[in-house]
Amino acid sequence: MLALTILFPLIGFLILAIGRDRLSEKLASIIGVGSMGLSALFAFAQIFSFLANAQKAVSVQLWTWLSVGDFAPNFGLYLDGLSATMLGVITGVGFLIHLFASWYMKGETGFARFFSYLNLFVASMLILVLADNLLLMYLGWEGVGICSYLLIGFYYTNRANGRAAIKAFTVTRVGDVFLAIGLFLLFVVFGTLDMAVINDKANATFVMNDPTLMLIVAMLIGGAFGKSAQIPLHTWLADAMAGPTPVSALIHAATMVTAGVYLIARMHPLFVLTPEMLLYWVGGVGALSMLVASFCAMAQTDIKRILAYSTMSQLGMMFIALGVGAWQVAIFHLMTHAFFKALLFLASGAVIISTHHEQNIFKMGGLRQKIPLVFWSFVVGGGALVALPFVTVGFYSKEAIIWETFATGHMMLFWAGVCGAFLTAFYTFRLIWLVFFGQQKTHADKLTGISYALPLTVLLVLSTGVGALIHPPLAGVLPDSVGSTLTEGKHTAEIIAVGMTLFGLATAYFLYVLNQGKLLNRWINSTFGGACVYWCYHGLGFDALYDWVFVKPFLAICKFLKNDPVDKLWGILPWCASLGSKLLVKTQTGKLGSHAISFGAGLAFVLVLAVMMVIK
Repeated sequence: MLALTILFPLIGFLILAIGRDRLSEKLASIIGVGSMGLSALFAFAQIFSFLANAQKAVSVQLWTWLSVGDFAPNFGLYLDGLSATMLGVITGVGFLIHLFASWYMKGETGFARFFSYLNLFVASMLILVLADNLLLMYLGWEGVGICSYLLIGFYYTNRANGRAAIKAFTVTRVGDVFLAIGLFLLFVVFGTLDMAVINDKANATFVMNDPTLMLIVAMLIGGAFGKSAQIPLHTWLADAMAGPTPVSALIHAATMVTAGVYLIARMHPLFVLTPEMLLYWVGGVGALSMLVASFCAMAQTDIKRILAYSTMSQLGMMFIALGVGAWQVAIFHLMTHAFFKALLFLASGAVIISTHHEQNIFKMGGLRQKIPLVFWSFVVGGGALVALPFVTVGFYSKEAIIWETFATGHMMLFWAGVCGAFLTAFYTFRLIWLVFFGQQKTHADKLTGISYALPLTVLLVLSTGVGALIHPPLAGVLPDSVGSTLTEGKHTAEIIAVGMTLFGLATAYFLYVLNQGKLLNRWINSTFGGACVYWCYHGLGFDALYDWVFVKPFLAICKFLKNDPVDKLWGILPWCASLGSKLLVKTQTGKLGSHAISFGAGLAFVLVLAVMMVIK
């Protein structure tokens, strides 16, 4: 059954890719959604069997992938508590997104092509999380990379979409190169890429902060940053909104962006031996990414880009949890985030369809009466995003992360998390208020359909406190955190975090409702305020910086190489021969006097040389 979870979407991809435009929309929907439904069905059957069998790990060796000397990695699958959690999230949320996409993409050109990419994406992600060795994991890792390129650039007739796809592919490839180097180093040290063997032998092979291990860990972190869009490899994430909205939900909620978090959690024994790198490179960069993304989200006007930056922010929270050793909490937040972020993205897609593909939140307003299900989806999903106490699933995972930073004594990370809670509450209220309240500025249609309503309803329920009842079976797979054994100070940390969340909501309420944006407009129209908004709107200038540091020099080199300088260098030899020929031709004048003079000069030169030799 474990292999069938991958096989069903893979078969769906092959049928849809071969049939393409020859398949009707209805048939393509049945194949695309049905294959994903079967995958989810077998996945949950396997998960329940795993739980009923005392959570005993399951290993399935399908075949030997390749054999080169002593290197013979298997195409093997491995199910433990961590991969079971990821399996449930990917197939469960992925099925709901597929179902919603069958409604969202109606009438679109390339309908079957879209679902073929979507099926292949899920199959690649399942290979990534179920692989028992790093080489097979890397196959899935690259699979989601190429599928993200295909899906982000789905509307390829628009050149901007094509550029966004190329940007996402290129930036994530940088991280993939780092990861590949890390795998090479691991193989040199351990002689295998089997993850269980590497994790078991880590303590016996390396001492604390071993230089070789630090290099390996640095390479793995680089790979994780690329996939999970952390600074400095984060610039692709907002531009990935060029793809259809269900793609955004799939990439940003349940699959690709969580790969980096999964990688670090899976290889945690290596990171435990490099505590400073874990704290500063993983946790510190995660905190910085969270704050940067939050500031950028506050200035965006596109509904999908706001949610994209919020994804980067929440991934930063997961990296903070990893950085302080709260492994189980990080994965728990990964799961809860998949629920409410998929809900928010699908709801944003419904808003876009209702308003005839309008995405500017300042051109919306007053939509809560027209699309009530979408409104409540945003309220619940937004509440989970800001971690409203007790009633939303985000509270139980997000506040746990903030508590872990407090319990471990890393107060800089704690206050970063608290600041992030304030900013998240502010931009989430701003988003919901401008879209659903006030005066209606764009005509909106009412929405119907079971494939539209069912995914939103299920995810809405999971985004409430009900979702927190699902406990990932991570005991014995990931170490217990410090905060799980302490209680002193827990309420203090929670009160501070919840207080900042409520303060953020109150601040946004005052500025947007009571003051009606007058203070904000005055700030935006000031020189300094306008510069800050412009800076945040353009991602704090990272794209411009990379353009100057990487893109322009690269294009200059390409322009130089365009004229083939190597060929021109070798052209010096025939040029010299041609020049010599032209000079010698000029001596052949055909005049007797000229020849006599040259003969005499040459004879005199020879005589002078002869005399000099005799004298010597």
